[in-house]
Amino acid sequence: MAAAFVASLHKLDLDSVEQAAEIALEHHLGLTCDPILGYVQIPCIERNAVAALRAYDAADLAQVLDSKDSKISFDLVCKTMLETGHDLGESYRETSIGGLAKNYKE
Repeated sequence: MAAAFVASLHKLDLDSVEQAAEIALEHHLGLTCDPILGYVQIPCIERNAVAALRAYDAADLAQVLDSKDSKISFDLVCKTMLETGHDLGESYRETSIGGLAKNYKE
């Protein structure tokens, strides 16, 4: 949604705003939430900072692309995110028992 906001600040048309959101979300599919030692901010704070920069990049990219040529829609990305969430193993859902949390050694 940050990418859509940035695109709207750039005064892009609605199709390009939607495309910016699609571009940004598409590249977050399958991310896990694996808080280290139960602290959600590790690694989520860094992920949010990277995502904020990605939002600007997605808006810039949507500005130079023709939204009519887009093969993937925002709705398709949202549907896929829902399916990915359902398919994602429970240990990667903010449980601190998978991913970085599992492999972290003090």
